[in-house]
Amino acid sequence: MAKAELFQKDIPKSERVFYYTSEEDDPIKTDEQEKKIEVGLPDGYEFIPRNPFVRLYSAFLFRMFWIFGQWYEKQYWQARFIGREKLKEVKGKGYLIYANHTNPFHDVFGPAIMADRRIFTIISPVNLKIPGIGKFLPMIGGLPLGKTRNEKLAFNNAVDKRLAQKKVLVIYPEAHVWPYATTIRKFPAGGRSFKYAVRNDLPIFTMTTTYHKRKDKKHGDLPRMDVYLDGPFYPNVKLSAEENQELLAKQAYDSMVKYSKKNTYEYFKYIKK
Repeated sequence: MAKAELFQKDIPKSERVFYYTSEEDDPIKTDEQEKKIEVGLPDGYEFIPRNPFVRLYSAFLFRMFWIFGQWYEKQYWQARFIGREKLKEVKGKGYLIYANHTNPFHDVFGPAIMADRRIFTIISPVNLKIPGIGKFLPMIGGLPLGKTRNEKLAFNNAVDKRLAQKKVLVIYPEAHVWPYATTIRKFPAGGRSFKYAVRNDLPIFTMTTTYHKRKDKKHGDLPRMDVYLDGPFYPNVKLSAEENQELLAKQAYDSMVKYSKKNTYEYFKYIKK
C-alpha cells in the first residue's frame, strides 16, 4: 500500500494489518528503499544556508508551514496538544524533542505546533526524494543525515549550532514510521541519538501521539489524536557521556510507554509473525 493511501479514510479493515518479524521492519518503503538504492546528499549541500535571501525565504516558508499546520493538526486530525506548559521550564535554552513515529504527515507538523519556537528535524536523505515536498524539507527545518565523513561532520556542526541558537531539535528514535502504532518500539540505535543532548548539556522532552475514535464519521474510521509532552529530562553531570545517553534513552522510552497506554483505539494492527 502506498504511503498516502495509508492515511486516507475508509481503508478496509482487512488492509489495516501489518505482519512483522522485527521491530525494525518498515511498513512504508520508498522506491529507493525497495530498489535498495543508497541515497546521498547533493554535491555542495549546505546544512545551514549562507545566502541571506535563502535564510529569509526559509523563515517565510516555515511561517507558512506553521500556519497551515495549525489548521491541519487541529481540524483534520482533531489533535489536542497536552503539556505545553512544561516548556516554561526551559526558557532561554535550546532543547530536544523525542517523538514516536506513527504518521509521516502529522510527524512533520506536530512538533512545530507543540514547540514554542522554530524546530529542526533529523531526517533521512531518502526524504529529499519525496515528490513535490522533498526539496522543501530543508527549507522548513529538515536536517538530512550525512553519509560521507565530511557530510557527517557538517551535519553535527549544524545540529550543535542550531541548539546553540536556542532552537529545537526533533528526533524520531524509533527510526521507521509504523502508521497508527499504539505501542512504543525499542530504539534501534540504542542511546546513540541522545548524544546531541549530552554533548550540548541540554534537556530533552518526549512527545507521544495517541489515537482515539472520533465522535463524528466525517473522516470514516480514521482516528483523532491526543499528543502528550513530557519532561524536561536532563543529563546527569556525575555520569559519563555514554551513561548519560543510556539514561536519557531509558527515560524517554519509559515516558513514551507511559503515555502510549492512553491509546484507546487500535486503527491499524501489528502482528508479529
